[in-house]
Amino acid sequence: MDRPWFQSYPEHVPHDVHIEEFSSIPDVFAQSVAKYADRPAFVNMGKSLSYGEIDERATQFASFLQNELKLPRGARVAVMMPNLLQYPITIFGILKAGLVVVNVNPLYTARELEHQLKDSGAQAIVIVANFAQTLEKIVAHTEVKHVVVTSIGDQFDFPKRLVVNLAVKYLKKMVPAYRLPGHLGFNEALAKGARHTFQPVPITLEDLAFLQYTGGTTGVAKGAMLTHRNIVANMQQAHAWIKGAVHEGGELIVTALPLYHIFCLTANCMVFTKIGATNLLITNPRDIPGFIKELAKYPVTCMTGVNTLFNALANKPEFSQLDFSTWKLALGGGMAVQQAVADKWKKITGVPLVEAYGLTETSPAAMINPLTIKEYNGMIGLPVPATDAQVRDDEGRVLAAGEAGELFIKGPQVMKGYWNRPDETDKVLGADGFLATGDVAVMSPTGYFKIVDRKKDMVLVSGFNVYPNEVEDVVAAHPGVLEVACVGVNDEKTGEALKIFVVKKDPALTAEAIVAYCRENLTNYKVPKQVEFRSELPKSNVGKILRRELRATTT
Repeated sequence: MDRPWFQSYPEHVPHDVHIEEFSSIPDVFAQSVAKYADRPAFVNMGKSLSYGEIDERATQFASFLQNELKLPRGARVAVMMPNLLQYPITIFGILKAGLVVVNVNPLYTARELEHQLKDSGAQAIVIVANFAQTLEKIVAHTEVKHVVVTSIGDQFDFPKRLVVNLAVKYLKKMVPAYRLPGHLGFNEALAKGARHTFQPVPITLEDLAFLQYTGGTTGVAKGAMLTHRNIVANMQQAHAWIKGAVHEGGELIVTALPLYHIFCLTANCMVFTKIGATNLLITNPRDIPGFIKELAKYPVTCMTGVNTLFNALANKPEFSQLDFSTWKLALGGGMAVQQAVADKWKKITGVPLVEAYGLTETSPAAMINPLTIKEYNGMIGLPVPATDAQVRDDEGRVLAAGEAGELFIKGPQVMKGYWNRPDETDKVLGADGFLATGDVAVMSPTGYFKIVDRKKDMVLVSGFNVYPNEVEDVVAAHPGVLEVACVGVNDEKTGEALKIFVVKKDPALTAEAIVAYCRENLTNYKVPKQVEFRSELPKSNVGKILRRELRATTT
């Protein structure tokens, strides 16, 4: 097949990858443990755990799931926590036990959490205590029978563990009271697992590894079924791409994006552990001053992030005072990288901001720019090895270079489908194996791809997919609302933000009341930033609200 991007491929990057080199994700990690047992694998708030220690504790957790909870192979286990040392222990333990990880955003409202737990059929959940109150409200309506609660400092040594946990709970008052009868503490679960002998579980590349929830292309959140093959393939693809730029066993990568997000999950937790790197876990990247102080303590070499994060750092004078002599790679994904941000980043750090592109449905890496680029090029890059890409028109015809159409991706990293949603799967995954991304793209004559726009109404807020249908459903449930429409608008901080147009039912309804209502029912990034009241909304001749007309009247 003629693939015009081959002419632009970096010399060291193969056109294909060998996936069968590994039997599963735990097999990849086991080989890293064998090579780098004493090397720091994850660091958080000054506490470091080596590859050997992470593996030992992950095995204890796997034993707990296997011998204490007796979860059957393929059972789903939800994980709801920010970037803590407990996270890699938990997910590698779940995967070792032949179970499926269901990543959950810790900031979800009770309504959102209930949907994901019910939809996935999760039988157990590991949750940080700060958000246990949310689980308490809905756990009775789900299939969850086993709850493991962890506190932020659980993996720290004594007395730091005690000091941190007491401070978080009583001084900062960050742990609302909760009641979850029968729940176990995280360290208690590890201790119980250690009393048994873990029996290795045969896992194949075809087995399900993650149910990674996303809006897909429309509607309510769906679970993308990512197999061990999908993730191992993407690890091999990304590793082949970065191989010439990184030193195996010698990198320290900043992990500030949440590990429950597919970008950081695969790029940082998977790819960089494959090469024996140290992950510096940032629990609260929104605390930019604290984040910068943490960066100053370590010889950072690599960082992944989204445009808004790079922008926030670049606009802090303290950041420019850091020593960037060890920095070699900054990778931007999750949302479009803006040229102004890339230029400022390069000026401060001396390191180009390299843009990559992917989707939850592609595990996620589909395209990456060569790491040899010196300046921002406005492109999402070239397809990673073993990946095919096409730009098609609405009739499915493949378009020539320079013509805009929907981007389609094919490769071993493309998801198996959406969990229990064959109809939704059929909408995006064709019989030819190509995934419809919903993004409008153009390919250059040299094979580089550029995203022009999104085909559907999805809004990207700080790298997270937000779907207007969900926001509209929530707002419409307010007793004072007659009609509502939601669109995305440009925003300097978050790339895009949400604006809603509302027709009142109650004349006394205020914008503040609507926003407050949204905060009760939606995660923060889904809460509208702008509210505009109108006497009527534009509609088609069949009564469908015309979002495109509303979008045309705003910025």
